[in-house]
Amino acid sequence: MDLIVDAVSHDYGDTEVLRDISFTVGEGEIVAVVGPSGCGKSTLLRFAGGLETPDRGRVSLAGEPPPGSLNPLTYVFQDFALLPWRTVAGNVSLVLEDRGLDRGVMRSIVEDVLARTKLSEFRGAWPRQLSGGMKQRVAIARALSVRPAIMLMDEPLSALDAQTRELLMDDFVELWGRQPFSACYVTHNLAEAVRLGDRIVVLSRRPGRVREIVDIGIPLPERAAHMAELEALQRQVWAVMRDEARQADRELANVA
Repeated sequence: MDLIVDAVSHDYGDTEVLRDISFTVGEGEIVAVVGPSGCGKSTLLRFAGGLETPDRGRVSLAGEPPPGSLNPLTYVFQDFALLPWRTVAGNVSLVLEDRGLDRGVMRSIVEDVLARTKLSEFRGAWPRQLSGGMKQRVAIARALSVRPAIMLMDEPLSALDAQTRELLMDDFVELWGRQPFSACYVTHNLAEAVRLGDRIVVLSRRPGRVREIVDIGIPLPERAAHMAELEALQRQVWAVMRDEARQADRELANVA
């Protein structure tokens, strides 16, 4: 199943937020979206998930979802959004409980995603007992449990320290290698974008417009062996958005 963003534009009152945004997330593809602060990245992700409707243009799905998909789209947020009164397994199973599934089927799904995200031994732990990285693994396991066609990831690693972020990126690549999935991955971190994205959509400052789409061109599981190329691509992306980011900071400071 493909996610198609077609000429999306949007205003909040007199403020133009997005202008003529178009790109596609194909099956098994991770598309990273980067841009200066305030350029409308998270707004764009809300349109992708159907939480809001753009003023102009549209977001649509094309093709069939994966076999057994319970929800074509699902979110992963930066703040984990775990329920503190539920265990790890309980947080994962939450999104399955209104699907009319047999208990045995539900238990099998939960055990499968816990194993895939290296959480099996923590199934009975409470969120307060987990590190930030472990909490985000739980959030990813919960998203995977509905077998989505596309995951919508809004700054999923931004709340983590640098070391934990590196470990989670390694886990993310390994998880994708076992069973490829599609994702629209919004981030301000260019290292994440080039490490995880198949393509990078670079937005301008507000109103967000597509400045460039950068094709990484290195298969995801092979990127650890191509760090020099990735660093060069990161510099390329930064060169595209550096002046825009500087101007966006000035504009935000003036507003403040």
